[in-house]
Amino acid sequence: MIKIDDFIRQKLIQNPDIIPYLGNKLYIKLAENIQPAVADITEQDCIDYIYNLTINRTYDGYLREKSVINDGLAKLFPELAFEETDPELDHAGDIDYIAKVGDKAIGIQIKPITAKANFGSYSLTERMKASFSDFTEKFGGKVFVVFSLDKEIANKEVVDEIKKEVERLTK
Repeated sequence: MIKIDDFIRQKLIQNPDIIPYLGNKLYIKLAENIQPAVADITEQDCIDYIYNLTINRTYDGYLREKSVINDGLAKLFPELAFEETDPELDHAGDIDYIAKVGDKAIGIQIKPITAKANFGSYSLTERMKASFSDFTEKFGGKVFVVFSLDKEIANKEVVDEIKKEVERLTK
């Protein structure tokens, strides 16, 4: 299975001009729409911002996800083997990890706590609802959204919900 940092590196190798291109587009939009407020921002600032956003923040998110699973859920549920999903299921289905429960499975979507804070109360998009429903239909178990804070589980109540689902699936 390909890891997300390797996946991003591969995409950047295949498209080396994408970050400067996106940085240039951002710079043009800023210059066209809010010039006085951003007069000191350079095109290189925009390229650096896009680089930071795509590489550093994505990689930080990947490490956060691994920590939530390996240092959190895997220790709370030693009977489950958590596996990273393939990139297609992650991107198309919004599932970061899958854990087998007999011949069924549960899904885990990890979000930073800021996702919940930014929207007041996090709600699933229609696309996510549909992909979670598809997952349940295919694997039999629910998908759980786990919010992380400093690489720990922020919404502790999700642990009890996962426990109940594991118990339901093992009956």
